[in-house]
Amino acid sequence: MAVYILPFEKMHGLGNDFVMVERRNLPGNTNDKALAKLLCDRHFGIGADGLIIIDLSSVCDADFAWSYYNADGSEARMCGNGMRCFAKYVFERGLTDEPAFSVFTQAGIIRSTIESDGTVTVDMGVPKLPDKTNEEIKINSRVFNYTYVEIGNPHCVIFLDKDISDSDFYLYGPKIEKDKKFPDGINVEFVRVLNSKEIKCRVWERGCGPTLACGTGACAVLIAANVNNLSESSAIINLPGGSLSTRWDKILNHVFLNGPVTFSYTGQFNLDPAFYAI
Repeated sequence: MAVYILPFEKMHGLGNDFVMVERRNLPGNTNDKALAKLLCDRHFGIGADGLIIIDLSSVCDADFAWSYYNADGSEARMCGNGMRCFAKYVFERGLTDEPAFSVFTQAGIIRSTIESDGTVTVDMGVPKLPDKTNEEIKINSRVFNYTYVEIGNPHCVIFLDKDISDSDFYLYGPKIEKDKKFPDGINVEFVRVLNSKEIKCRVWERGCGPTLACGTGACAVLIAANVNNLSESSAIINLPGGSLSTRWDKILNHVFLNGPVTFSYTGQFNLDPAFYAI
């Protein structure tokens, strides 16, 4: 069998980067999870935080469908920055001429809008909070207070008085992600509130590790800060890769995420026959 030439695009939202592939361009017997691990590998593949597979929706209430996989091959229900890249891709590549449309995901139907300034806004849906908004987790001998939030994905939001050090970030991030308290794993946000409208955050992402930005994480940080009376219902979330605008509409009980998206490059990946013939 010949090498399969797979077209792709590389995109990012504030450095949170993704390989974009259209379902119609994939061999019919491709293992999506194995493909994600291969393409996202920064040494043997293209390199990315995640793989996004673009498809038309078979559900009448949605215009498009996506499959999202983390760099380790695990499937995620939702990814805020990934969805912003998805929206920009289908609009700029002529798959739709409508600036607002819906996408079927494992987290439900998500609505995205291309704004007049070129940024993308995503309606991230309804957040889920436990009855108890302040809990404790002990890692080694250190106790962290955290707020659990679900906004497409689960998040452990930890508020600190000062920026987390690199050593602590790389020590506690993976340990909290895989702690037995969270059997399915969890995204971890280390947060410092600057004021009621601006928050600084660093994310250890489930299935990926350190990322420059995280859309669902930014939304989770806003929600956690607001319910703990640390912020207003709208705030700028500053991440290592840049800033995202977040807003919690409490009348609708929906959270909105806005920010820029960048096309990095277009390419072709040589897919070995042994891979897609499995």
